[in-house]
Amino acid sequence: MTTDKITFLTNWHATPYHAPLYLAQAKGYFKNEGINVAILEPNDPSDVTEIIGSGKVDMGFKAMIHTLAAKARGFPVISVGSLLDEPFTGVVYLKESNITSDFRTLEGKRIGYVGEFGKIQIDELTSHYGMTPDSYTAIRCGMNVSQALIDGTIDAGIGLENVQMVELEEWLAVQGRPKSDVQMLRIDELAELGCCCFCSILYIGNEKFVAENHEKVRAFMRAVKLATDELLADPEKAWKEYVNFKSVMGTELNYKIFERSFAYFSSDLKNVARDWAKVTNYGKRLGVLNEDFKPNYTNDFLDWALHGESGNPTGDQKRMVELQKDVAACGGFRRLKLELATAKA
Repeated sequence: MTTDKITFLTNWHATPYHAPLYLAQAKGYFKNEGINVAILEPNDPSDVTEIIGSGKVDMGFKAMIHTLAAKARGFPVISVGSLLDEPFTGVVYLKESNITSDFRTLEGKRIGYVGEFGKIQIDELTSHYGMTPDSYTAIRCGMNVSQALIDGTIDAGIGLENVQMVELEEWLAVQGRPKSDVQMLRIDELAELGCCCFCSILYIGNEKFVAENHEKVRAFMRAVKLATDELLADPEKAWKEYVNFKSVMGTELNYKIFERSFAYFSSDLKNVARDWAKVTNYGKRLGVLNEDFKPNYTNDFLDWALHGESGNPTGDQKRMVELQKDVAACGGFRRLKLELATAKA
């Protein structure tokens, strides 16, 4: 093993929104930076932070809430950048289930979740709506929430708007049913969080590895930033290059997931301080973080100008809903036009 090697563990098998990572590999950007990146895929997404925290792997992808919780549990991980900003996350269900926009209609239902924090989130929400964790049946589905809904083994499940919602919409279309038959109760709205950032997907690293390999981490981030820039400038070309490198991506469903993920890609890869503050407070509310917990992130490895934070994040979320509805109906690649001051964070 050469000293320029970085091992990188994804948060699941190759997925459309992993494109910047695989493109940086395919186009030789890691090599150009003098690093050799070995991309690994986990058998179980729940193991990712533990594997990285234990030092068995150097870096990887993980959602913000899981990155915080891992640190709180003694697994030394730190976020060095963002891949996806605030993808809509919630309880996904089909209209036939008799669930509505009223959270209380989940009473007596079977709810699927990926990892333990999904259950913690639902359990915590029940108290807000006059229910208890015994008011529903929790079923751990891993990453197979969509299939569990299709099979009828659950009535609802936690998923992402740009992944599970797309999978279910396409399944409904094949059945000759309207795509609107799949609905989502957004957790950020239910919990009054003001953001969906708890499921922002991050570039994380083992703290010891990051501390001892500053230049390697900077080189890695420069490579994925270049791939991200090119993806945002020409998504059609980037998708073709991704499929050429990773042929399993070459399906109509994956293309639609890529379209729906496009608006969420972070353009400057920064960790957003406002989001980290909100999710840290949310973690304390869930009981997974101590009151004195300090968020584990840094922007020190991003060697470019970073955007200022939005002055109207709630308005951005509302506009994102409409934008994603349009992409769902018409396809294409669209992003919010944010007027942000440029400043080094």
